[in-house]
Amino acid sequence: MNGSRNEAAAPGAAPVPQPVAVVGIIGRDSPEHRFSSRSIRSFVLRQGRMSEAQQRHLDDVLPKVGIPYRMALLDLDAAFGRPAPKILEIGFGMGETTAKIAAAMPDRDFLGIEVHTPGVGALCKLIAENRLANLRIVQHDAVEVMRDMIADGALAGVHIFFPDPWRKKRHFKRRLIQPDFVALVARKLAPGGYLHCATDWEDYAHWMLEVISAQPALWNTATDFAPRPEYRPLTKFENRGLKLGHGVWDLVFRRRAD
Repeated sequence: MNGSRNEAAAPGAAPVPQPVAVVGIIGRDSPEHRFSSRSIRSFVLRQGRMSEAQQRHLDDVLPKVGIPYRMALLDLDAAFGRPAPKILEIGFGMGETTAKIAAAMPDRDFLGIEVHTPGVGALCKLIAENRLANLRIVQHDAVEVMRDMIADGALAGVHIFFPDPWRKKRHFKRRLIQPDFVALVARKLAPGGYLHCATDWEDYAHWMLEVISAQPALWNTATDFAPRPEYRPLTKFENRGLKLGHGVWDLVFRRRAD
């Protein structure tokens, strides 16, 4: 993860969250239309049940670690209270993998993006239980967050684990991994920064490989698919699938030096 402008990581855990700093406001806020400015999306908002624990931690923890979506560039060092490599995760689900990686890498800061409230509540619970000071959450469309809030060259890495494969051909346009999106990711990565995707849907794996390989700013760290990096833990669902002979495909690309 060399090349990030935030590479000089401070030792130890990050401090208690402070008010978030924003710079370079580029448009008006529109919280009442949070998911309305793009016509084709890679997700569908579904009603999900919140456990009492998730709701309690959502109420208690999110005000401390949540970053509201704004059409303004976010000062990441100010948001975390220190300079350190910044890793952005898109669609963290219920947050188990995100929390494990953050706990194992206290010298790095993690910005998780998720739209589904039960998942946000679940990760808030894990943050509290594990006393994770290097995690922040934005509950909003990840494409808009990256486009409007993340400065070019600001990220040491981007994680996209098991995004919706949108299996029907007529829904392929909803897949997150598209040429324009990959170009956006490449701009946000620092030279040497990485994009790590994982999927258990073989057709989507080959789609990802083709689309990301076509982005000239990125290079594949493997011939095609990469071995699972040690930092990505196996999920219960993934482990069960592997025992049944199901495949999982990882892709790791890096940003070329300018």
